[in-house]
Amino acid sequence: MYGEFQDHLRRELEGIEAAGLTKHERPLTSAQGARIGTPQGEMLNLCANNYLGLAQHPEVAAAAKAGLDEWGYGLASVRFICGTQTLHQQLERALSEFLCTEETILYPSCFDANGGLFETLLGPEDAVISDALNHASIIDGVRLCKAKRYRYRNRDMADLEEQLKAAQRDGARFIMITTDGVFSMDGYIAPLDEICDLAERYGALVHFDDCHATGFLGDGGRGTHEHHGCLERVDITTGTLGKALGGASGGYTSGKREIIQLLRQRSRPYLFSNSVAPPVVAGAIKAVELAATSRALRQQLTDNTAYFRAGLERLGFELLPGEHPIVPIMLHDAALAARFADAMLERGIYVTAFSFPVVPKGQARIRTQMSAAFSRDDLDTALEAFASVKQQLER
Repeated sequence: MYGEFQDHLRRELEGIEAAGLTKHERPLTSAQGARIGTPQGEMLNLCANNYLGLAQHPEVAAAAKAGLDEWGYGLASVRFICGTQTLHQQLERALSEFLCTEETILYPSCFDANGGLFETLLGPEDAVISDALNHASIIDGVRLCKAKRYRYRNRDMADLEEQLKAAQRDGARFIMITTDGVFSMDGYIAPLDEICDLAERYGALVHFDDCHATGFLGDGGRGTHEHHGCLERVDITTGTLGKALGGASGGYTSGKREIIQLLRQRSRPYLFSNSVAPPVVAGAIKAVELAATSRALRQQLTDNTAYFRAGLERLGFELLPGEHPIVPIMLHDAALAARFADAMLERGIYVTAFSFPVVPKGQARIRTQMSAAFSRDDLDTALEAFASVKQQLER
């Protein structure tokens, strides 16, 4: 029986390879950090979402070790059966306080948080309006719900307003707008304050996924809603513990109390998934504390981003504009981007080329990401490598 299916899978894999779209996983031989070990030697890592450098922070590691010793390796259960420790509740309270929300619920990942959000809250008589460039987890979550779906052009408020009018004309009972706080391929920040303006005008709810902002964007590092001065105006945010907040795993949904309470009763990824492992929870508690109190880390990240952007611009690279630590270097041609990434790896700089279908055709790029863990010498080393490869490939 498997033989025919096996042939089908082989053809699919061969097609992916022929199109140049195979995703090769490069193994690391060390812990995550500003510099990482690989089979080819040590490299400066410009690929990770380790924005605050907490993935290798000694206080986070110590907290995780203490969590393992005190709370064990895993719960072997879901939350409502026997998988809730007071440790989980402590992290949920810490996140709510940090994000300025009423209540928080933990998930195994933010993908699960988004996957369990929309079908729990919205029915066939409702509407959900999604930004065209939203993350795959939002897209999949929306597909799971029975609400009528609308889509607006990326960060286009005029088009969003047209979709709100259409949803009202179609008789939607409740309308939810959903957007990424930061769009990860471009580093663009959603105009969340303007979205809230329109939501209030049309009586809609607002959800945003803040995976690429929580911990460092805004004066207190709370995220996109703080950055845009609309802390009290949003209804729901989803996020991750796997990027700035320690870099391990786990996600959450945070927002209005009744929303979170209903998710605890009906959200399938929450009800049917094991609890987040205690060492991860303990490490995340320390990571949230550091994010909330370590202004120096946020300032280092801001300074590194500005320095690196300015250096690349002086070298003549085309960058997508912005202030976010995601710094996309536009090369446009997919083959050129792949060659550029390979040449950077040869120089000890760990980068990845992105091309279609991850980004639109003709928009191939090297996406670099800044971290507070980088020193000025690290950035100069990276810039020297970019200059060298640029000169090599322009010959």
